[in-house]
Amino acid sequence: MWRYVVRRVLYAIPILVGVNLLTFFLFFVVNTPDDMARMQLGVKRVTPEAIEHWKAERGYDRPLMFNEGATGAGKFTDTIFFDHSVRLFAFDFGAAESDGRDIGHEIRSRMGPSLAIALPVFLVGLAAYVSFALLLVFFRATVLDTVGVVACVFAMSISGMFYIIGGQYLVGKLWNLVPISGFGEGLSAWRFLVLPVLVGLVAGFGESARWYRTIFLEEINRDYVRTARAKGLTESRVLFRHVLRNGMIPILTGVVVVIPSLFLGSLVTESFFGIPGLGSYTIDAIGAQDFAVVRSMVFLGSLLYIVGLILTDISYTLVDPRIRFE
Repeated sequence: MWRYVVRRVLYAIPILVGVNLLTFFLFFVVNTPDDMARMQLGVKRVTPEAIEHWKAERGYDRPLMFNEGATGAGKFTDTIFFDHSVRLFAFDFGAAESDGRDIGHEIRSRMGPSLAIALPVFLVGLAAYVSFALLLVFFRATVLDTVGVVACVFAMSISGMFYIIGGQYLVGKLWNLVPISGFGEGLSAWRFLVLPVLVGLVAGFGESARWYRTIFLEEINRDYVRTARAKGLTESRVLFRHVLRNGMIPILTGVVVVIPSLFLGSLVTESFFGIPGLGSYTIDAIGAQDFAVVRSMVFLGSLLYIVGLILTDISYTLVDPRIRFE
């Protein structure tokens, strides 16, 4: 197994390097350091001296990729590319362009609030959606199945913004059960997390439950299910012992997409509820046109997605013994 993991990690390195290179060129081709200085200074008629001072403070006054005036390793290390791209692989994210704060420290401090929302939504939601989908499959072609599918389609048709605003008004303002926005320290933070978690669960109900139902319906008509029924197994045992286990492979594949958001947070949810997580941090950086933060978050998201793919491949062997590391 370890040989397989090492091989997948080696395959992932060129992908991560390619994503990093593409991100770097997109940022610095669309916006030159002079353009970044003008946007950050926020003045239409900025003096050349102010632009040069801003660039010198943030290391943008050096060559882009190769320093022809330097010798040896300095040709490569004394460049914008090395400071703002290569150092990301050492998790040296540098300082934010808008306020000069250390990006690495901000990521570490904001990861906790993001996980405090994302983990309950992910774990409770996965259990609830899969259970509801199995219930619909168990009562397939009945009134309960029809009502459940209609409810899923109805829930999918409503924008996530409606759940956020509706939840804030109903639970937070009308019933006054929990705060509408903000965040607390320590154990007091749970009061601020109840509403975002509840909204996240309700918002993802329709799409996720309907997708899991489709997966289980595809499995329920396969030959191994008919064989299990012919052996006298009950319908509930067929569902939970055979259909659920064989349906876990596409479910695990879908879970990979969620892994980066567990750490990076939800952009919209955190912004509306005032949660100081990585999602709101990214939104604030985009609004402030802080490209250093945005580049760091893109790199971190790519890294987490690749790690998720590797973990998913490993988890396949836990749900399907026919899969082996080759």
